[in-house]
Amino acid sequence: MSKTYVNQLVLLALTIGSGRWACAQATQNVPKLGVDQLELRNVKAEPVSYKGKDAVRLTDAGAPELDDAGRLAVIRGSSFTDGSIEVDLTGDTVPDAPANLRGFVGIAFRVAADASRFECFYLRPKNGRSSDPVQRSHSAQYISIPGFPWQKLRSESPGKYEAYVDLVPGEWTKAKIVVAGDKAQLYMNGSPQPTLVVNDLKQPRAAGAIGLWVGPGTIAHFANLRITP
Repeated sequence: MSKTYVNQLVLLALTIGSGRWACAQATQNVPKLGVDQLELRNVKAEPVSYKGKDAVRLTDAGAPELDDAGRLAVIRGSSFTDGSIEVDLTGDTVPDAPANLRGFVGIAFRVAADASRFECFYLRPKNGRSSDPVQRSHSAQYISIPGFPWQKLRSESPGKYEAYVDLVPGEWTKAKIVVAGDKAQLYMNGSPQPTLVVNDLKQPRAAGAIGLWVGPGTIAHFANLRITP
């Protein structure tokens, strides 16, 4: 990917019905990317039609003991430092998943070449309408790899890096991430106000790839991904 491409305004549209990515900008057409050009890490990826949208389906294919860094589909050739990421996504658990799993699904950004470093916002769809108010408050989550999994952030800064959002497992949800320097905001379903605000991204500011992220026992879908540097 050229330096000119990285520095210009880019719109990436995920069009999986044909199993392809379409990437466009005002002055340049960018080669299309297929699902087979995703770098898969402990996930299975396939193009599907799901509830009215052409989508990429990701299914957990990793060992249960994998941590937050374990399950990614990294978009080869993508480069992102600051800007916005918009996506339609769903998350649910596979049929035989343990009852404590929540259908974890999200977007990783500034992903290092070896995926050893990234920032991430993700959702827990099975928490969104829980009868437990504490569990509901854990519906949206920020994590940072390495060094800042959800367990550490929750224990050291309760409530600071997670928030409530209305979610239904397996149903489409619109998410938008806005990143500038060491700050990031997560917007849900077109709301003008962010659901979750992070003013201290944990990793050093550096360009990296975009990744589709899932947690253990998850089956997820991603569609209409747009990235604007």
